[in-house]
Amino acid sequence: MKQRQELEKMGNRILDASRTELFLSMRFLGPALDGLSFVMDVSTRSVGTDGISLRYHPDHLFRTWMAHPYRVNRAYVHMLLHCLFRHMYHAKEYEDPGLWNLCCDIAAESVLDSMDSDAVRVCPSDLRESWYQKLSKEVSVLTAEKLYAWFCEQKQDYYVEEQLRREFSVDDHSFWERLEDEEEKPQENPDGPSANPEDDWNDKAKRLKEDLESAGTEAADEYGSLSRILRVVYRKRTDYRKWLERFSVLREETKIDPDSFDYHFYYYGLSLYGNMPLIEENEFCESKKVETLVLAIDTSASCQPALVQEFVNETVSILKSEESFFRSVDIYIVECDNQVQRCIPVKRLDDIAAWQEQFQVSGGFGTDFRPVFQWVEDMQCKGALQSLKGLLYFTDGYGTFPEKATPYETAFVFWGDGDKEDVKVPDWAQRLYVGPDSDR
Repeated sequence: MKQRQELEKMGNRILDASRTELFLSMRFLGPALDGLSFVMDVSTRSVGTDGISLRYHPDHLFRTWMAHPYRVNRAYVHMLLHCLFRHMYHAKEYEDPGLWNLCCDIAAESVLDSMDSDAVRVCPSDLRESWYQKLSKEVSVLTAEKLYAWFCEQKQDYYVEEQLRREFSVDDHSFWERLEDEEEKPQENPDGPSANPEDDWNDKAKRLKEDLESAGTEAADEYGSLSRILRVVYRKRTDYRKWLERFSVLREETKIDPDSFDYHFYYYGLSLYGNMPLIEENEFCESKKVETLVLAIDTSASCQPALVQEFVNETVSILKSEESFFRSVDIYIVECDNQVQRCIPVKRLDDIAAWQEQFQVSGGFGTDFRPVFQWVEDMQCKGALQSLKGLLYFTDGYGTFPEKATPYETAFVFWGDGDKEDVKVPDWAQRLYVGPDSDR
């Protein structure tokens, strides 16, 4: 018992020293560094985390510290990144746990290797560099989710996967599997601060994201790709219907209104006259929906045909929503590249299917967003689109944005899950994302 206490005391001192060095060298990780307690655990051969504590085998920790102290620092930050990205809490969502673990390690190590800090800096191996280059071209943003999707699309190669595990594996992920059992146990103190560790890490990550964004580009080398990954992982999604609600207007439409129907008079008439109700359902009701909208579709050369088709499909799915639009509307679909190529007025939602069937890409030249806004201004000068409140512009984002803010709300819509960080959308416009991973 005394020997165990001494081992644990020595292990905690090593990790305390590592935390202090990391705090002095990487102050932006301050809130996260205090997120894990230290626990000696001989059930593991190395180190690992369950989101609450950093668990270590003393022999592994002592040997690593004596041989390469910086490896303890890297392992510490590696596990913090798992927590900040909430890798352990999403593990049960993926069919192949081995592949998920590998993708989580690659994501964490790629961030570590991008950081310019003496406490964790190493020279990446040729194998790492080659894979970073390959994955950056194929995946663009190296999140565990995107890496998992990419590997699933490839023909599975067990030899390559094992080679990558040997290269990127740092910690013991078996603690993640135990989380499912812990979730089934009743919480002794459900209102306590540690009742939901995932929420705690969610708050820490969002605070860290805001701190890194406010720091600007001066310290970008220090935290590497961490800021970009956090922006993608914690990007706030916008529900289309909620976003469209701000453009809705109140008007009467031909539709039975059950809310204004008084059943007392109805049943009284049936009881008094047999089969003759005194009143019938109101055939008109007041609804608050979208009446006027402009949908612009970027058909420039930088938008691949498959991407343009996704924009078209998304446009159709929006317009088929009778919950958001009146059946009689004033909507314009504008196809454009560096100029307005075609404009299709939509007066009834039923007409949208015919447009989808006849759609062909017009233009295919460079991208300039300004002609669409000039077209809207010209239409308003002619007396049209007077009640316009919003414009959705489907694009890949590479083009010339207008400098002047619009009197109506504008949103540039991108396909994917948030990897268009190099696109500088004007401050007065909103950035939306649609795609298989988007929350609509």
